Amino acid sequence: MYEDLFDRLSKSKFRSRFHLKDRDKQYVLEKGIETIREHAEDLINKKIAAAFIENDGKQTPMKGHPVFIAQHATACCCRGCLEKWHHIKPAKELSEQEKTYVVDIIMKWIGKEMEGYAGQTKKEEYEQLKFDL
Repeated sequence: MYEDLFDRLSKSKFRSRFHLKDRDKQYVLEKGIETIREHAEDLINKKIAAAFIENDGKQTPMKGHPVFIAQHATACCCRGCLEKWHHIKPAKELSEQEKTYVVDIIMKWIGKEMEGYAGQTKKEEYEQLKFDL
């Protein structure tokens, strides 16, 4: 379902430079995928769901949490990028469906970044990361 989007993102020099560092991946393993999803939902609600954002384009840090990195990698970091890459109109609050879409994209990207890394840890930790969108 998201193959076209991820293909386009991979061709962007800016978007394709974002990757989770080992400490970010370890954080995902420690917290678990469900907690990371909760963080993504919370951050989307706080940072980009409103119709008007005073500092739009500057509200999402480029480091500090795996979700922040994923937001930049997937162009879910501000309303301008949401419009350009995902055709989500600005100047209106995100609907529940749009928020779910954004979180799903972020989680799919994090899941892709975790592939192979979790294999270095315990098998049960890896199983936490498997999810279908």
